[in-house]
Amino acid sequence: MTLFEKILKGDIPSDKVYEDEYSFAFKDISPQAPVHVLVIPKTKARNIEELADLSQEVVNGYLKGIKKTIQTLELAEGYRVVFNTGEWGGQTVDYVHAHILGKRQLSWPPG
Repeated sequence: MTLFEKILKGDIPSDKVYEDEYSFAFKDISPQAPVHVLVIPKTKARNIEELADLSQEVVNGYLKGIKKTIQTLELAEGYRVVFNTGEWGGQTVDYVHAHILGKRQLSWPPG
């Protein structure tokens, strides 16, 4: 069982930002910006490729959860949404998750 599955079950506490039927958003424990929130789908997928194979209802619900999280965070100045995939992509938990970063000027390339 992954760390994120344990968070969803409530076995590991998290600082919840938003939750609905399809998604769960919480603050990252190692923030890389003044706002750094992770959004996970409630239906498990290991990465964005597996996410794309889930039902349209689940994928749309998850994307709307990301949108509602962004609205909750009031990031009118701008933000970045990142999906890391695989070891070389920087993915550290084998469960798809969107990083939402904001409240500072973000540079490019990211790293």
